[in-house]
Amino acid sequence: MLDTPYKTALVTGATSGIGKAIVEALSAAEYSVIALGRNKEKLSALSSLAGVKAIAADVTDRATISALIAEYDIDVVINNAGVLSTRASFQEIDPAEIENMLDINLKAPLQLTRDVLPQMVARKKGHIFFVGSSAGRVAHPNAAVYGASKAGISLFCDALRCDLLGTGIRVTEIAPGRVQTELYRSAISAENINSELYDGYEAIQPEDIAKLLLTALQLPKNVDVSRLEVFPTAQATGGSRMVKTLS
Repeated sequence: MLDTPYKTALVTGATSGIGKAIVEALSAAEYSVIALGRNKEKLSALSSLAGVKAIAADVTDRATISALIAEYDIDVVINNAGVLSTRASFQEIDPAEIENMLDINLKAPLQLTRDVLPQMVARKKGHIFFVGSSAGRVAHPNAAVYGASKAGISLFCDALRCDLLGTGIRVTEIAPGRVQTELYRSAISAENINSELYDGYEAIQPEDIAKLLLTALQLPKNVDVSRLEVFPTAQATGGSRMVKTLS
């Protein structure tokens, strides 16, 4: 067990990628873990892990999430569920996808956090994590809405930390670069995803993010890691591309 005052953690987006790796790491560290996701088959596999209670739930279902949180004393929240449902220039994006990405990536974690904070404040302990993205810190083409949702998370973390001063509750944003997950499965065809994103490129693995989270968790309670920006060694943010306008 990690040397922390925390016992129970809630993880959203738990059935694959970063969320699944975090659930596995917390289970190994002897936490009680509430793992939320929408894929019932994958949730069933998670249920075999020690201390894990896997629950099928959609993070945008406000009533279900609020009722669930009321049932548990939650010490740690990992707001991980996210979606990049399409990659396109903003003027070409389906308006429905704007709503979808903002609902899942921004509104849902804020609402969940609002539900869980009163119990944390009453106990004067807790640690809330948000999985952000480099796309919320630096502009990326064809990802304006996704980037806006993650930029909103980043600023929210800073503001929330101000509101929680004196409560003993810690807030940590993890903002990774390219991680080898299923995030792009809706935006890139399965047959192209490896060649476009990962072939010949050593990406971060979900387990790497889980290790960082555990490190932040086990620091002394007076130490709050406010933001962890982590990139593959072969990736840099920024840069620009000049194009000519054809007449």
